[in-house]
Amino acid sequence: MKNRLTVQLTMAILLVLSGIVLLFSGFWVAPEGEIHNSVLVAFGEICTFAGALFGVDYSYKIKSIQK
Repeated sequence: MKNRLTVQLTMAILLVLSGIVLLFSGFWVAPEGEIHNSVLVAFGEICTFAGALFGVDYSYKIKSIQK
């Protein structure tokens, strides 16, 4: 169970960080016909949201284990 929670926490951190990087890069990358800014921003928001959900689930699981 502890190994699964460690993997879940790691994935949550990676998703949030990659989402934040993509959100910021969406503002700085010029559209050269490869990837439009809106695609980068949308994917960044999805990653950030998924990471937040993983983090909230992890937080509740840790609290339930400690009780």
